[in-house]
Amino acid sequence: MTSQATIVMRDITMSFGANMVLRGVNLEINPAHVTALLGANGAGKSTLIKILSGVYTGNGGVIEIDGEPQTIDSPMTARRIGLQTVHQRIDDGVIPGLSIAENLLFEQIAQNEIGRVASLRSLLPKAREVADALHLDWSDSYLRKDVFEIGVADKQLLILARALARRPRLLILDEPTSALSQSEVDRLFSVINELRASGIPVLYVSHRLGEIDTLADRLVVLRDGQIRGEQDRPFDWTAALKDMLGEQTVVELESFEERHGTTTVLDLKGVQLFTRSAPFDLEIRSGEVTGVIGLLGSGKSELARGIFGADSFVGGTMTLAGAKYAPAGPSEAIRNDVYLVPEDRAQESMLPGWSIARTASLPFLKMIASRSVLNFGKEHALGIDLINEFSVVADGDEQEVDSLSGGNQQKVIVGRWLHGTPRVLLLDEPFRGVDIGARRDISRKTREVAGSGVGVVVLTSDIDEVLEVADRIIVLVDGEVRMDTYSSQTNRDQIVVRMSEVA
Repeated sequence: MTSQATIVMRDITMSFGANMVLRGVNLEINPAHVTALLGANGAGKSTLIKILSGVYTGNGGVIEIDGEPQTIDSPMTARRIGLQTVHQRIDDGVIPGLSIAENLLFEQIAQNEIGRVASLRSLLPKAREVADALHLDWSDSYLRKDVFEIGVADKQLLILARALARRPRLLILDEPTSALSQSEVDRLFSVINELRASGIPVLYVSHRLGEIDTLADRLVVLRDGQIRGEQDRPFDWTAALKDMLGEQTVVELESFEERHGTTTVLDLKGVQLFTRSAPFDLEIRSGEVTGVIGLLGSGKSELARGIFGADSFVGGTMTLAGAKYAPAGPSEAIRNDVYLVPEDRAQESMLPGWSIARTASLPFLKMIASRSVLNFGKEHALGIDLINEFSVVADGDEQEVDSLSGGNQQKVIVGRWLHGTPRVLLLDEPFRGVDIGARRDISRKTREVAGSGVGVVVLTSDIDEVLEVADRIIVLVDGEVRMDTYSSQTNRDQIVVRMSEVA
């Protein structure tokens, strides 16, 4: 079986219920090429990768390798025909309770190429061979460790080495550098260059434009389940970003008077978001909406989570209203009236089966409790107020939040924080998955909150959204500020250009 293969996807379609995610994708991946797949969240990239890797079946269209149609009905089938995938979710690729050596050899063990009762000592030489695929100089004592004990970066390197050890016909990498240091990225790029030189094709998925500019031979842009643009290097990044984000959506938007805050409520000094990004200073001012725009990997969520105390910055200090501010966790941030609406509402903001009223009251139980006993009357009133203030379409405050539409779920999640007294309100992708009506309602309420003297920060990857809601616009690229200006002093094209700048 030759490792130099041409992989062709013809008219690939995929639906989940009534939602068509892929709409006739045609993609050719050539030998000795790194093909970069670029697209915003929800473009269909992950679905396309999971079809190629056998995770999703039931798709329409044809997949060919060297002109031969293939039926990829499971991950095992994909690996058997030489399609190796490194998925974005790192923990899905390792087995806690097994050693690093056993994880490196897991596919061989699963396929009975190595006896399942083999001693750990007997596995070490073969494990070292797999680790050598990525030039990992791991000692025997390290290979004996439970994989649960090692860091995210080493887990990522383990998964990459395991994929490379089989000399794949196609290597698919989905955000492979998200947990790696610069030296580890350089090592990975060196291996990819070796694979390309030997004729092996690579499908590389990343939002890091600098990496794509360095590594890729060809760029393919996916938007709304369709291929919207293809380029060979040198790449026109402005055109690529327009293909990715689309032309300006024609929407009737309420005009607003731009506000310039004069009082700094949150002051960040020397904040560093990634180990390989430069530190920066940033002032968040009360009375205005600061819009932070950046693609996945830009650092916008890391900025929000660092301010909220959910994660730590690599470096830097903060002051809140002139006092030192270094929250040990979200609860301390909330006590300081710093609130965050996180990016993933389903995973981080909602509990299955909880009512609107219960969800709304969760962050503020002390407000509606007396001597540790919950006052259900106050909880009910809180839920009714939220429904009325945000025009939530629901049967009542006892309706389960997860039964609401996406837009109404988001109204509940955003609205509950406004029952407190925020000094800083952070909203990470607040418009994701919501319709135009809900988007306008949330935008209007966000600006009302800022107008009352709160420092509001909206973090998004959508240019139209940031222009709709923000007084001030900050562009983040690879953890660094590339633009900081007021919306009246810039436009969509200028923002695209700044977002498309590569290191």
